[in-house]
Amino acid sequence: MKSLGINQLDIGNEIAPGVPWVIAPTCAGPISLALKSGNFGGKDFFIDAWSKI
Repeated sequence: MKSLGINQLDIGNEIAPGVPWVIAPTCAGPISLALKSGNFGGKDFFIDAWSKI
């Protein structure tokens, strides 16, 4: 994360149980990230995620 210039993560809305959106403030503007392991979320995880940003 340091190489991306990210030094802070703010917890956002929950996408799936145990998986929130994470917002990284940067000098170029905020970046939304979904950090998850393979066993969280259903087959439409990323489609569902966009509706909850």
